[in-house]
Amino acid sequence: MHRPDAAEQRVLVLAPRGRDAEVTAGVVARHGARCDIVADFPALAAGIVAGAATAIVTDEALHGADLAPLHAWLAAQEPWSDFPFIVLLGRRIEPAGPPSTAMFASLGNVILLERPLSAATLGSATGAALRARHRQYQARAVLADREQVSQELAVLNATLESRVAERTRALAQANDRLTAEVIEREKAQQAMLQYQKMDSLGRLTGGVAHDFNNLLNVVQGSMELILATSTDAAVRRRAETAKAACERGARLTAQLLAFARNQTLNLRPLPVAALFDSVLQMARPLLGDAFEIVTGVAPRVAAVLADLSQMEMALLNLVINARDAMPGGGRIVLHASLPRPPAGLLPDSEPGAFVRIAVSDNGPGMSADIAARVFEPFFTTKAVGKGTGLGLSQVYGMARQSGGIARLESTPGQGTTVEMWLPASDGQETGETDAAEQGTPLDGLEVLLVEDDDFVRTCMADALATLGCQVAQVADGAAGLDALAGRRPGVLVTDYLMPGITGAELARKARERFAGLPIVVVTGYADMDAIRHAVGDVEILRKPFLIAELGAAVRKVLRAAPAT
Repeated sequence: MHRPDAAEQRVLVLAPRGRDAEVTAGVVARHGARCDIVADFPALAAGIVAGAATAIVTDEALHGADLAPLHAWLAAQEPWSDFPFIVLLGRRIEPAGPPSTAMFASLGNVILLERPLSAATLGSATGAALRARHRQYQARAVLADREQVSQELAVLNATLESRVAERTRALAQANDRLTAEVIEREKAQQAMLQYQKMDSLGRLTGGVAHDFNNLLNVVQGSMELILATSTDAAVRRRAETAKAACERGARLTAQLLAFARNQTLNLRPLPVAALFDSVLQMARPLLGDAFEIVTGVAPRVAAVLADLSQMEMALLNLVINARDAMPGGGRIVLHASLPRPPAGLLPDSEPGAFVRIAVSDNGPGMSADIAARVFEPFFTTKAVGKGTGLGLSQVYGMARQSGGIARLESTPGQGTTVEMWLPASDGQETGETDAAEQGTPLDGLEVLLVEDDDFVRTCMADALATLGCQVAQVADGAAGLDALAGRRPGVLVTDYLMPGITGAELARKARERFAGLPIVVVTGYADMDAIRHAVGDVEILRKPFLIAELGAAVRKVLRAAPAT
């Protein structure tokens, strides 16, 4: 708010005769007002223009004065201003004539006081004039504030449209960000749910595979013993049929364990071009003339780090699925490249760290609901008897266990593409294979066999006996420790998953008692890394196994054992 300055609060006095000016100024000063005495009328007019609250003028100072400049200033006053004059009249015998009346009226806001007058009268008149002028100053301040507000409103109104547009853009951007965050959160939640579902299914299928492998091991071992001891042609034929069925069951459990990611993989560099050629040789007899199969390997793609048999099985499963999706024939493409993985698909890595191997078809595609379930074990859209529902689950498990990922993209009417993102490798396939462990005699070898399943234990004991071993068998880990307390066996053969003391715990305690003891751990379902972490360097034999494989495992640990 604009406040009056010191000049605007003063009282101007013009009284040219004698000591009238000093006396008047003294009266005014006693009432608390600042008072300035001017010498003549031009000085009075200049003082009013410069700023004053009121002016006290004697009438004789006005006669003969040039009032035009003052009249001009009075006429140009702001709407809030009405400058007050106090005119001190000399005593007159006759009333003032028209000229004097007109002169006083031209001053506007005039208080006429006839002399002589009392100090109280002059002080009261001066106070009234000052109060009136202060009211005018307040009105000026109010008008100034209103003007300022009016100007600000004018500016706001002038920029209102642009500010509304800017705010609208900001809100739209904030809404876009919020929408994107919600979408990303939903994607993350869906991915987490999918991961949890696949992990739960993996645990379930792994447990089923473990129990199934125990049964297969008993049947397969029994069939081998029959084949080794029987000369009856009919019996041998039936045993061969049962053994072949066991081998087929073993392949199914291998697919289950691949999905559960609990299968030991022999990861090594596999040249992609040679891998495609191998798969083509196996796939062409299965496709027929109605299908065109094309392969392509992008520049700089050398090899992937994977298990050869599992990789071939995965690619062959994908080719067969593509064939089944196109009963009337079509085009199947196998392609390898080195693109950057989509955001969030794999951990951050250097460009070229993963090879994308894609198997595509131009079939009818599938809906989003079906695409979301294709990696679940036993899920299939094929007719009963046409598929096990384990092909894609094996692809998914193999890719995950190899350090990569598998995913599927499909649009109804536009075909399907299954991608495997696998670690890239510049190395060449070594071609190393474990030589068969043969030649080391096992006759008379003392073997401590620990297995909680009675049927499996009996079958394994018979198999070891067939190999010439002397077998001491117990039903659990605690009994195994008791047996070890008596004497050191030549080899310890133990199951991994047992109630109470597990095979890993038994092996560790056995090594603490007998350093360097040869140990074979047999399992139908286990985390291989966990076993090796628990017991160190042991031989792991996967159920179901052939008698020859059991013998090879025993010979291997014997040859690796330190001399005693």
